[in-house]
Amino acid sequence: MFSLPCVSEVAETFYPVTERNVDPEETLLAFLRKNWTLLIKYACGTGGCGACTVMLSKHDLVSKKIRHFSVTACLVPLCSLHGAAVTTVEGVGSIKTRIHPVQERIAKIHGTQCGFCTPGMVMSMYTLLRNHPQPLEEQLMEALGGNLCRCTGYRPILESGRTFCMESVGCQQKGTGKCCLDQRENDSLGGRSDICTELFAKEEFQPLDPTQELIFPPELLRMAENPEKQTLTFHGERVTWISPGILQNLLALKAKHPKAPLILGNTSLGPAMKTQGHFYPILLSPARIPELSMVTKTSDGLTIGAGCSLAQVKDILAESISELPEEKTETYRALLKHLRSLAGQQIQNMASLGGHIISRHCYSDLNPILSVGNTALNLLSEDDMRQIPLDEHFLAGLASSDLKPEEILGSVHIPHSQKWEFVSAFRQAQCHQNALPDVSAGMRVLFKKGTDTIEELSIAYGGVGPATISAHIACQQLLGRRWNELMLDEACRWLLDEVSLSGSAPGGKVEFKRTLLVSFLFKFYLEVLQKLKAQVKLPLVPTDNRSYPEIADRFLSALEDFQVTLPQGLQMYQRVDSHQPPRDAVGRPIMHLSGLKHATGEAIFCDDIPRVDKELFMALVTSTRAHAKIISIDSSEVLELPGVVDVITAEDIQGTNNTEDEKLLALDEVLCVGQVICAVVAETDVQAKRATGKIKITYEDLKPVIFTIEDAVKHNSFLCPEKKLEQGNIEEAFENVDQIVEGEVHVGGQEHFYMETQRVLVIPKTEDKELDIYVSTQDPAHVQKMVSSTLNIPINRITCHVKRVGGGFGGKVGRPAVFAAIAAVGAVKTGHPIRLVLDREDDMLITGGRHPLFGKYKVGFMNNGRIKALDINCYINGGCTLDDSELVIEFLILKLENAYKIRNLRFRGRACMTNLPSNTAFRGFGFPQGTLVTESCITAVAAKCGLPPEMIREKNMYKTVDKTIYKQAFSPETLIRCWNECLDKSSFQSRRMQVEEFNKQNYWKKRGIAIIPMKFSVGFATTSYHQAAALVHIYTDGSVLVTHGGNELGQGIHTKMLQVASHELKIPMSYMHICETSTATVPNTIATAASIGADVNGRAVQNACQILLKRLEPIIKKNPEGTWEDWIKAAFEQRISLSATGYFRGYKAFMDWEKGEGDPFPYYVYGAACSEIEIDCLTGAHKKIRTDIVMDACCSLNPAIDIGQIEGAFVQGMGLYTTEELQYSPEGVLYSRSPEEYKIPGITDVPEQFNVSLLPSSQTPLTIYSSKGLGESGMFLGSSVFFAIADAVAAARRERNLAEDFMVKSPATPERVRMACADRFTDMIPRDDPKTFKPWSIPIA
Repeated sequence: MFSLPCVSEVAETFYPVTERNVDPEETLLAFLRKNWTLLIKYACGTGGCGACTVMLSKHDLVSKKIRHFSVTACLVPLCSLHGAAVTTVEGVGSIKTRIHPVQERIAKIHGTQCGFCTPGMVMSMYTLLRNHPQPLEEQLMEALGGNLCRCTGYRPILESGRTFCMESVGCQQKGTGKCCLDQRENDSLGGRSDICTELFAKEEFQPLDPTQELIFPPELLRMAENPEKQTLTFHGERVTWISPGILQNLLALKAKHPKAPLILGNTSLGPAMKTQGHFYPILLSPARIPELSMVTKTSDGLTIGAGCSLAQVKDILAESISELPEEKTETYRALLKHLRSLAGQQIQNMASLGGHIISRHCYSDLNPILSVGNTALNLLSEDDMRQIPLDEHFLAGLASSDLKPEEILGSVHIPHSQKWEFVSAFRQAQCHQNALPDVSAGMRVLFKKGTDTIEELSIAYGGVGPATISAHIACQQLLGRRWNELMLDEACRWLLDEVSLSGSAPGGKVEFKRTLLVSFLFKFYLEVLQKLKAQVKLPLVPTDNRSYPEIADRFLSALEDFQVTLPQGLQMYQRVDSHQPPRDAVGRPIMHLSGLKHATGEAIFCDDIPRVDKELFMALVTSTRAHAKIISIDSSEVLELPGVVDVITAEDIQGTNNTEDEKLLALDEVLCVGQVICAVVAETDVQAKRATGKIKITYEDLKPVIFTIEDAVKHNSFLCPEKKLEQGNIEEAFENVDQIVEGEVHVGGQEHFYMETQRVLVIPKTEDKELDIYVSTQDPAHVQKMVSSTLNIPINRITCHVKRVGGGFGGKVGRPAVFAAIAAVGAVKTGHPIRLVLDREDDMLITGGRHPLFGKYKVGFMNNGRIKALDINCYINGGCTLDDSELVIEFLILKLENAYKIRNLRFRGRACMTNLPSNTAFRGFGFPQGTLVTESCITAVAAKCGLPPEMIREKNMYKTVDKTIYKQAFSPETLIRCWNECLDKSSFQSRRMQVEEFNKQNYWKKRGIAIIPMKFSVGFATTSYHQAAALVHIYTDGSVLVTHGGNELGQGIHTKMLQVASHELKIPMSYMHICETSTATVPNTIATAASIGADVNGRAVQNACQILLKRLEPIIKKNPEGTWEDWIKAAFEQRISLSATGYFRGYKAFMDWEKGEGDPFPYYVYGAACSEIEIDCLTGAHKKIRTDIVMDACCSLNPAIDIGQIEGAFVQGMGLYTTEELQYSPEGVLYSRSPEEYKIPGITDVPEQFNVSLLPSSQTPLTIYSSKGLGESGMFLGSSVFFAIADAVAAARRERNLAEDFMVKSPATPERVRMACADRFTDMIPRDDPKTFKPWSIPIA
């Protein structure tokens, strides 16, 4: 019998759930979605994104108290929940009953956009508040560290959490009670009354009342207080789960099943079984054994049960640190330091100490510290108890030092440290929190009493071998040595000799990792010197040949780790006119229409649609070769598997197999790893996915195989003709300049990482070959057309429905049509509805992303910084088919000039054809990559002239009404205003001086500051792509139904459309409703993209409403005192049509590439961003101190939504330029296919100060209510962080007398930053000849 209490969404109580036939392979997430049809979200399946977070409540076996803790349901085995209470977002609150303060605040503070991550965010915050009703700010940051969001930029989410936090006492100014933020706000406003800084009203929030929360179910409490001793066994189709009630039974089971692993948190086994194909027929669960969770404190150390979670270990260590003398807690403090950044809160709550140790992951954070800390492992078996050291032999898995097959790890003994003993821990990862370390280290030294002579030394590293590696030989050689510079130099040399890393080591980054080995040792050296200074009291004057080495003040900053603080900032916008009626919503910060439903989990996404009768599931089979001929596809074994219904191949396509270049299903040849070859249709998703591995495909490899831009250029492999723009006389200009600089820029690709992966549900109807398609797309009309051509049926038989999309960013413009067409073929062939939901790994492998770019520039300029000539040649990696690559290279070339007027220009671009998945549309559409080349030119010119980059930018900016390189006229007045306001609001000049002063005083930490202008062109370069339609119905009760051609992607388009309709019809928004976007109501729609969705659809809605209001005019004139309902009733009685189609013909736009001129864009969005950062030159890590953005929104339709779009785009751009790195194998296989391997920004990546201002008093007559589309423009402003990092690196290089390096590589990862800050440690590492080894990964830009 299996008991799982679960919260009901309709009644505030727990419901007991009894499952008699539980499959051990079923997770809580799958169970809740399938059996309870709860709307908990599936996003990654590996516990890395937090979208499926729920709260578990258990009676603690040891403390006898109720523990509430957050977990990711995608990793929790259903079998592990006996006796647990599960609270999902539906149980926290519902719009049908009452919403919880957490849900209310995250919605009203605009912390939701697409809303797919919101239930997970809510559950993480809710769990925090159950444990700490008034949490500290650091507890809030910790609680949300395991949750990812791709839309919002996190600031409003954190703002909603901050409203529950204890009032900070640190910001009171000298007892006056005035907050420094208030002061800054007043300074920024400059006394202007028309500027507002409030996006929400705090006084509207309901208070948090902890007494109203659900209590732990009494029946579970009774079960926990009288625990069952018998063994629980669950038999699944392939796996048996055994959960004994007493220790002796567990040991007997382990003796009987020696190969069976123990499973507690499933954070290691779970992902391995899902993604690496690991399989165990028997699983032993020790969760009900209290002895494995015991903690014993003795005079010599701590003994912690192996079953304690890492979160519990954190609390245990913190408690011991507070109780014990400092000298005894060196090891505990080192462990606690790493536990604070190891994984997210949910994983820490699930993962056990024993599991972490036994897994012996090469990247372990804790094993290096435990190893040097003389930790002992207490092992248990049926017949014996023994203790072994956690040393290098155990970590290497040597049989003589390992567990015997029948043994389990019972507890871990961590000794106290002693006086004269010092322990430190170091780690460096792609980002600060929730990221696996590139290198981790534990270091311990024991000195002879009262001296600085080494008596014991232990150093261990993670990330540089197959397991944690101990530098035993080097440490032995240093015994008896004094702790000084000579010892350090020899230690570095010996370390590098002993801890060797081959050039082809898994994970790559070999030279970076080698550098970290010695950089960490240097940090340890300095830390110990500081502690010795306080403890040893050695004389500073030489006595008996002994002197104490002093640390220069400039070196002390190497000791300081970057601290995580809760971001804060200001959001400023122009108030609406005081005469505007309260019911008129235009210009007001209205909450997202679906905000509350996002927060309660009641917003329905594509895969949330309940299962349809006779529905089947589809899974895709993809190529494992980069370029090969398909010899055969053998599916005979698959068709014999239980549940498998059919295999869909290219031969089943009745119409066209997409295009000649890009096939829906590969026929004779594959062009990349990840190309779809066929699909399996089965009764369940599990059966379909398992069956894909049984399809046998025979290949014959073909040549050439091209992955990199360099190889594509060499093989003349291009997707389309060169695009070129030119003005002036570039050759002559180069002959008449003072200086010329040439450089290269490499920009890596970017994964869309929308939280909702690609998914579609195709339902065939019983007559006329009709199909209903529910799909997550930005372009339902394109889906409709492709399905029509694939099935060879008219478009009018196909209806596409889009309720909402869980993030798109361009990745759901073209790709969803491919998946919908494949699913439609399956639906027609089988006659059943087909559901296709891509796993995160498959989505990232198949779909492509932002185009990587390689750019070369040549710039000629005068000594004063005036640029006279600029020649840029760009190549983008388009992948194996054309897709949108030609458009991307066109837009990239058109936008390359950014904000600068340079008389002599030549821009050229090519899209390269390679054997990688086709890259596609992505927010910014070439602008973020291309303009990085232009701005890199500016910084190169500044370096050569010895002038600040901001001076060069300002000198070369457009100043007066002018024409672009493609002859489109525009006025740069607003651009200049944005630039000047950003300089002013950021206090740029004074902060530039502060940065320079900081850099003079610090050698190992450097700060950088940069300000970047932006001229972003909005829209498509074709008039027909700017048309839009809407359909507005008024019903006889006065309610209004609005339908339009835009799709809700999280950008709030539906909210804005109702604001427009409310304004035009002069009635409150509460009268109105938008149901969905459907090709049956508004046909022939254009993709919601290019930042103009609200622009053009708003004009269509406006047109429809004006038509309706004109029809109502005679009635209103006749009865001016009547109500809206009166007028509608009268109109109906007078047979006046209450339905109208609105239409907008579109902005005129064209481009003649032969002439190199046109008016391709309706208008421009201007902006500027200033960012300040600080880097650690020894590790390459950075922290973002402050960002100020000024954006020209003209008259914002909805300031809350627009500011949210700016912040979200900025953070996404920041990810592109700093942490998001795609890694490909030399065979063209994408390694980075999960949130563990591909790091989008998290909450700790948000600037500590994050200010956004919408430029006031700006107008444009072209657009609806003088608003502008801001969906994409903020993306490039993230480059201000990149150039601030470059500024800091340049300061470090200047101080080290290193030449300026004009090879720019993005993203500015810790690896690149560290290696650019060359020093004696980078100089001492061994370097491999690239010809002597095969690299782990290859650069494709």
